[in-house]
Amino acid sequence: MQDISIIYETKDFLALSKPAGIVVHHDAQHTSGTVVDWLLEKYPEIRGVGEDVGHRMSNRRPMSREDIGRPGIVHRLDKDTSGILLVAKNQRAYEYLKKLFQDGDITKKYFALVVGNIKNDSGVINAPIARSTKYFEKRVVGGKQGRAREARTEYRVLERFPAFGDPISKYGDRISVSGYTLLEVSPKTGRTHQIRSHLAHIGHPVACDKLYGGKLYQCPANLARQFLHAHSLSFAGLDGAKYEIEAPLAEDLSSALESLRTQSP
Repeated sequence: MQDISIIYETKDFLALSKPAGIVVHHDAQHTSGTVVDWLLEKYPEIRGVGEDVGHRMSNRRPMSREDIGRPGIVHRLDKDTSGILLVAKNQRAYEYLKKLFQDGDITKKYFALVVGNIKNDSGVINAPIARSTKYFEKRVVGGKQGRAREARTEYRVLERFPAFGDPISKYGDRISVSGYTLLEVSPKTGRTHQIRSHLAHIGHPVACDKLYGGKLYQCPANLARQFLHAHSLSFAGLDGAKYEIEAPLAEDLSSALESLRTQSP
């Protein structure tokens, strides 16, 4: 399993740095090698923490592999998104942190490199998101009435990279481009693929995002996954303390930025 590191730990929670390429919990395609597997190996006491803990305890039987679920997991990151992941260590902390996320009382900040030059230095994307009726794994702005859920994303520009060189398309050929923009992105709601869907909606998909890039897909040389990193979480803990925890930018993303800085005109 790729290296998962602990950024910060209290008696109530863990803040992990999740590498790209690893999924958070089990699904039909991933039955091992997940963040959950790592957690249960390092912190077996977390096994009983989660939404369905009451049901499992009422069964009064040892939990099998199928009972694992999402112990301690209060939010998630996509497989190819790196960065900070918060995990509750006990049931009280789980319920508290889950509510903070649901109520929008945790400030989340991401770094995203997007295709093209965003005109404004900051902005807000306020557009409902629904599951695509064409591609099950995709989320799109709009959708059938009643199925789309409110979604709000704020962003500000950190750095701009003018067009240069010959980027590679997902089909392996060279394409003309209009550069890149590095953003700090703060989702105010927690919809699946919210940042990726919203940025694609405004015509600036995340760099190297094969699912949402479409005809605007671009990828800096030598970067093998979407440029999206969960940088920080800010919140008030159960103990009343204020926490602002950051995950260092992943090495592959740092290298991509340095390459862009070196080659930009």
